[in-house]
Amino acid sequence: MSKPFDTDVAIIGYGPSGVSAALCLGQYGVNAVAFERDSAIYPRARAVTVNDWTMRCFQSVGLDQALARDMDATAALRWITYEGHELMRMDFPPSHLGLHPQSYSIYQPVMEETMRQGALRHADRVDVRYGVEVTGVEQDADGVTITSRNLASGSISTTRARYALACDGGSSTTRERLGVKLLGETVDTRWLVIDAHVKRWWPDRHILTFWSDKKRPVVDIALALGNHRWEIPMEPHETEADFATHDQLWPLLNSLGVTKDDVDIHQHAFYKHHVRTAERWRVGRVFLLGDAGHLMPPWAGSGMQSGVRDAFNISWKLREVLAGRLPDSLLDSYEAERAPNVAFYTGVAVQLGRIIKQQLSEEEMAAMVPPPDQPPSLPPLFWAPTLVAGWMQGTLRDGCAVGRMVPQPRVANAQGKRCLLDELLGDGFTLLGDGVDPASLLSPQEKAGWDGLGARYATVLPANAPGSSPNDIIDLSGTLLDWLRAHHTRVVALRPDRFVAAAEGAGLGLPG
Repeated sequence: MSKPFDTDVAIIGYGPSGVSAALCLGQYGVNAVAFERDSAIYPRARAVTVNDWTMRCFQSVGLDQALARDMDATAALRWITYEGHELMRMDFPPSHLGLHPQSYSIYQPVMEETMRQGALRHADRVDVRYGVEVTGVEQDADGVTITSRNLASGSISTTRARYALACDGGSSTTRERLGVKLLGETVDTRWLVIDAHVKRWWPDRHILTFWSDKKRPVVDIALALGNHRWEIPMEPHETEADFATHDQLWPLLNSLGVTKDDVDIHQHAFYKHHVRTAERWRVGRVFLLGDAGHLMPPWAGSGMQSGVRDAFNISWKLREVLAGRLPDSLLDSYEAERAPNVAFYTGVAVQLGRIIKQQLSEEEMAAMVPPPDQPPSLPPLFWAPTLVAGWMQGTLRDGCAVGRMVPQPRVANAQGKRCLLDELLGDGFTLLGDGVDPASLLSPQEKAGWDGLGARYATVLPANAPGSSPNDIIDLSGTLLDWLRAHHTRVVALRPDRFVAAAEGAGLGLPG
């Protein structure tokens, strides 16, 4: 006989990945218990940026606007030498994913506080237990039993959940208890991170700058809320004792043209870069999220963001499985979808790191930047989100909509309300038809499958067409219709995360 459950999902760790899971599960009406050793948010700003995909995730839980108030849009990236020669520059193109720009600079402690405050809206669903250390994770065929210790009282308790999410960071004890190896390498070079408060503006401070040098490359980045950061590699002969005080840091900043008139240093730290991933992300009913499952260098600004996206990916799938609408095997698609994406951004980060360290040849540099007389190509850092495998009909291929994220233009409904697309889509499944009721192109079996998931059927119309049905979506700019036609399909089936699961031509039935 199955033991009774205390909750649906246990969240081990309440950093960015854990809070993101709490936001999603609470939004979906799924009960969860979160365990976190530390009551206070980690004071250092480790992550420095979020992009439009991540903000679209937060939009789905109604938190994007509150977060954006404490962020600054990123203007551009540049790679320059100490002599002032600009090696490469990337200006950010407009986003097609919604209201927000391609990239924001953030101040992570403030961002996390806003996330935690947002999760309080779901306090009736999500029980967050601070000052509690998880000391055991045991599984059986039906669920997971979490043993925890209250650090103040020393009392021991157990919590039984149907599934568990390990969000407990790069040194995850959950991963160790599961016997999962972390594959890859840690780079020997130790980096010095200097955080400062800005006192006055200096030229081009808002441009994220990589000082490219074989000996002393530097990341120079404006954080939000008047903060600034430098990340500087230490030379082999240098130790942490050489930079123990703020006075010992100033020669490094002075070499970049920054003085005590410009900033006040308020903290510094040391760390190493990791290129590691867990050998598997699911063990029975436990899933590894964020740094517990993967670690990457900081150059692509995607470490924390990948953990946030992990949480949004697994959460909607847990909702469907817990509701009995889709089988437990759906959860296997978590790693199938997220691991290639994490590997992609890790590769981008490694390549960007080679630029800053001047490890690319002139030929490799030239290949990354198109000549002036050629149309500009979009750098990989700005490529649209895609899935190469997972819960979808077929695989990603040129010209097909399956596996791609649908754009999010401003639209209207038949009653004249104007808003962003996702507001009309809701948080479930939706089939969109180009001027046609998508249900009319489904076989009875296909329609029964989507009906079983509570899918909506919406007809997309141009702005000069009359809209009368509650299921009509008026595409004010034509962006959505152009996207459907560019991908040669009249109908797409969207998942809750806005990726296309099925499309006319590739098969409109539920993915297997």
